[in-house]
Amino acid sequence: MPFISLQSNLPANSFSEDFLKRLCCSTAAALGKPQDRMNVVVQPGLPMLMAGSCSPCVMLSVSAINVTDTAEKNKEHSAKIFEFLSRELALTEDRIVIQFHALEPHQVGKNGTVMSFL
Repeated sequence: MPFISLQSNLPANSFSEDFLKRLCCSTAAALGKPQDRMNVVVQPGLPMLMAGSCSPCVMLSVSAINVTDTAEKNKEHSAKIFEFLSRELALTEDRIVIQFHALEPHQVGKNGTVMSFL
């Protein structure tokens, strides 16, 4: 049950419903997870500064159970996600940052319990 949170200073019209679906599909494929388990949120139009510049940029946070827990895995995920974001949003890789967060099953609640018991 990965959580994808994208924050950007790009305007809201840069993130259509189709973009959200493509982001979901791309990150699901990169993480090896089914699309129906993905949770995606996009926050556009934020005041943001990255590397000393307010030029268009994206910060993406990926939180997941068992797929973001090693450098080797995240290196592979990163390459795939960077390729998608730079292509879709016409950003250079230096204007994109990705944070990976490893979650444990007991840290994710669903259906009135936590993933440990599902």
